[in-house]
Amino acid sequence: MRWQRRLTAFTCGVGHFCAWFAMAMVLLMVLVVVLRYGFGIGNIALQESITYLHGALFMLGAAYTLALDEHVRVDVFYQHFSPRRKALVNLLGTLLLLLPLCIAIFGLSFQYVLRSWAGLERSDNGGLPLVFVLKSLLLALPALLTIQAVAELIHNGLTLAGARAPDPELEDEGDAWS
Repeated sequence: MRWQRRLTAFTCGVGHFCAWFAMAMVLLMVLVVVLRYGFGIGNIALQESITYLHGALFMLGAAYTLALDEHVRVDVFYQHFSPRRKALVNLLGTLLLLLPLCIAIFGLSFQYVLRSWAGLERSDNGGLPLVFVLKSLLLALPALLTIQAVAELIHNGLTLAGARAPDPELEDEGDAWS
């Protein structure tokens, strides 16, 4: 159970950090609008930074969403399942769907990201010179999801074994919005 807590604490920590990206996006968007329409100044790098933050928020926050069990689910039947049956569905979904998907995304993206890093790829239109960093998120997403998937396997395995598993958000971690 200690490993499950540590893994979940890690992905929740990344999620808490990424929550600030949403605020930064709003502030940057206001700045872009004020500069553009108030002063007639356009800045491609500033506009691209909003896109970078949006990509980072989504890619780095996905594991946090999984940790809190807030991902999209069509739960017509699931909502009526017992905790043990839910744990079985989650365990099988993690093993048969999530982990293979993470492996596929990582495998298909690895060379693509490596080529970007090899050339230190930059924006062609005068924007941010960090396209290679943005593309690295393609590897961060499956890596973080895999970490949380392991935590979910432990959590659901404990539930199936009859142990009372801890809440997704650790007691000592607190909520990102409180």
